[in-house]
Amino acid sequence: MEQFFTENFGVSKTLFDWVILPLVVFLARIADVSLSTTRIMFVMSGRRNLAPICGFVEATIWILAIGQIIRNLGNPVSYIAYAGGFATGTYIGMYLESKLALGKVIVRVITRIDAADMIAFLKTSRFGFTNLRAEGRKENVNVIFSVIERRDLPEFISIIKQFNPNAFYTIESVRYVSDGGLMGPEVGDGPASERLPLIRRLIK
Repeated sequence: MEQFFTENFGVSKTLFDWVILPLVVFLARIADVSLSTTRIMFVMSGRRNLAPICGFVEATIWILAIGQIIRNLGNPVSYIAYAGGFATGTYIGMYLESKLALGKVIVRVITRIDAADMIAFLKTSRFGFTNLRAEGRKENVNVIFSVIERRDLPEFISIIKQFNPNAFYTIESVRYVSDGGLMGPEVGDGPASERLPLIRRLIK
């Protein structure tokens, strides 16, 4: 790499060692770690075709980055760039993961108050759910389960907060879902889809 920059761009050895090489290592580590986070997300969501591709590119970038450091063991700036790229790549990977919002999640809602209004509202929405009567420490409660697309999570949480701002809920990733006809209508199917614009206006 040093020879390439020296012959084609007239870069001095000092400039390469203390600026260009650390920058290359930093950017390579960002790409490597970001791809690692994305690969894990693809694995968790069952995307078998995309995960190996990300893994291949990730490993290639990592080998190139670590190879440059090994060739320049006396350059401490490269170590800092390597660690900084790892930290930055972790942040960017988490950001990409939140924006892509792939896969499904299961939401469990436990509410102490009568959940009749919320249940009636959910029946008119596109979200499938299961409601159980349960016994809590102090009183009877409602437990509502729903498996939804992760990208729809903000909308579902808005429904929860609209009807019971103090409801306790948990969210977990789901790797595989067998529909079985219980997941509820999709957008465009049946009368529920006709009420979606009204539903979305109500929860805003």
